[in-house]
Amino acid sequence: MTSNSAGEERSGIDWDAESASFDDEPDHGLRDPAVREAWAARLRGWLPPRPSDVLDLGCGTGSLSLLASEERHRVTGVDLSPRMVDLARAKLAGRDAAFLVGDAAAPPVGEQRFDVVLVRHVLWTLPDPGRVLAHWRGLLRPGGRLVLIEGVWGTVSPVGISADRLTELLAPLAEDVRVERLSGDSLLWGREVADERYVVIAVP
Repeated sequence: MTSNSAGEERSGIDWDAESASFDDEPDHGLRDPAVREAWAARLRGWLPPRPSDVLDLGCGTGSLSLLASEERHRVTGVDLSPRMVDLARAKLAGRDAAFLVGDAAAPPVGEQRFDVVLVRHVLWTLPDPGRVLAHWRGLLRPGGRLVLIEGVWGTVSPVGISADRLTELLAPLAEDVRVERLSGDSLLWGREVADERYVVIAVP
């Protein structure tokens, strides 16, 4: 998971403390070449084919930002954890990327607008996801898109947001909403998973 203020409150996780081992998870650090290529291939399908401005919210250590940058996208990453941001800056040193410390729900980007708002495992932690989605939509240029990677994790006490719930929240905000199921692609996670994992591509 990536970090934001509400998520820290709900999960009780100190993301600064977690930053040192965050990339140990296969889908966080993308250190395994097969896992890395699986995410790279998916991102190529989700992001525009031309170089674009991508806002990566709850960017963590910048692994998805790096993949986007390698496809010539210009990346702005936001994370509440200063240590995560430091790691992301180091990971993308010399690239067309900037990283800011801030809340994913209200990113400190001023009047800047983007072609893509990319968010992985953040929305489920926020207390008013409908309001946040509306704010994120407002950060898009005309023709832009939201790329929202979410899920429902665990079986005993599951946490997350279901694809049905997310598409319901997006219905008044986007004309085109597409769900792509990710649970069956074990390469993305470095193992077999049985819970609900997906991406939603929403174009207002």
